[in-house]
Amino acid sequence: MPTDPTNKASTAAPSAQVQSLVSFLEHEAQPMIVLDPDYNILAANSAYRRQFGGTGKPFIGQKCYRVSHHYDLPCDQAGEHCPMKKAQELRGPDRVLHIHHTPRGPEHVDVELRPIFDEHGAITAYVERLSTVRSASAQPSGDGLVGRSPAFNQALAALQRVAPSMLPVLLLGESGTGKELFARAVHASSARAGGPLVVVDCSGLSETLFESELFGHEKGAFTGAAVRKPGLVDTAQDGTIFLDEIGDVPLAMQVKLLRLIETGTYRRVGGVETLHANFRLVAATHKPLAEMVARGEFRQDLYYRINAFPIRLPPLRERAGDIALLANSFLARPSAMRTVSIDAEALAQLQRRAWPGNIRELRNVLERASLFADDGVIRVAHLPPAPAQPGPAAQAGTSLPAHFDGTRSELAAHLGISERTLYRRLKRQGLA
Repeated sequence: MPTDPTNKASTAAPSAQVQSLVSFLEHEAQPMIVLDPDYNILAANSAYRRQFGGTGKPFIGQKCYRVSHHYDLPCDQAGEHCPMKKAQELRGPDRVLHIHHTPRGPEHVDVELRPIFDEHGAITAYVERLSTVRSASAQPSGDGLVGRSPAFNQALAALQRVAPSMLPVLLLGESGTGKELFARAVHASSARAGGPLVVVDCSGLSETLFESELFGHEKGAFTGAAVRKPGLVDTAQDGTIFLDEIGDVPLAMQVKLLRLIETGTYRRVGGVETLHANFRLVAATHKPLAEMVARGEFRQDLYYRINAFPIRLPPLRERAGDIALLANSFLARPSAMRTVSIDAEALAQLQRRAWPGNIRELRNVLERASLFADDGVIRVAHLPPAPAQPGPAAQAGTSLPAHFDGTRSELAAHLGISERTLYRRLKRQGLA
């Protein structure tokens, strides 16, 4: 690693090895760049130039962290995971989800970096592959997943890992944390995105109704069954089934659900024909399934089958840095009758709340407040009362804490400010 990472960008011509590598990368459809061990961008393929190069802004010879993050220091020194540092330690590839500055604004980017060795085993360059994450937005958006806090990015990175596979996914989180949106993102990022996504609300369904809804029924299977009815499993062929609140599935039905997942076969209620299912499973719950297993309320074998890849969705109180982004997203939705904004004082109060109802509660509060904002600006007086809570933004406008055990990105989220704002404040105080 360089002793002075902020030195001037190298202007040396790329070596023959690098030129050969770039010629090969030109045939790659994904954006790729070549870096030297001093973080300088030596070359880029045409896909990178189209998606990240912009117009009139030279990037060859520039530091990668300046181009992608507008940092004055490498990512690890700015409080983020640095794939180059990790790849050097591992002497192998590393992968991370970052937020990059692009010609379209900030975007989530899946970054995979691999070292290139010379004949003596020394690292001479790195190849970085970049893939824009389409399932989430780092800017205000009218629909889908929105966020950029460390806790949100951690869940999104896990989603990006598992989505291309066929592993069952279990989304764990409090009510209102966006489990269905995450399920839709898993589906949209998978090879089954062209197939259907079928949502099954498991809460409030009796054993008989659950079986009929999921598997369908034959004509005459029970009173009122006048015709054969396909089940949701039929509808989900070649797609994804999302079992929301799977912790509410009746115990007697869990064995049939396990058989469906393990064998891919099922029968309609009142039927004898064995049918074959073809779907990817995503399940979600706010309940502590492991504790339910210990109490005999949830089958252990089913739990292990659906828990192949658990993803914890963070509560809103761990995402204070996302509240402004989420608020602006809700207020800018096309469904809104008029344009409404929120002033700084009201936003600061929202950032201090505990949010037991999470994102759903935030949306409801904003929708209610917008009805009182006659001049189009939501102020503190328009917000419903809530107990004062010491929150992540309590100190955002004052001084930085004297001591904090965590990374800079975690400190920024704790204070409810962006990492760039935190970096400027640290620099002013001589701490960066």
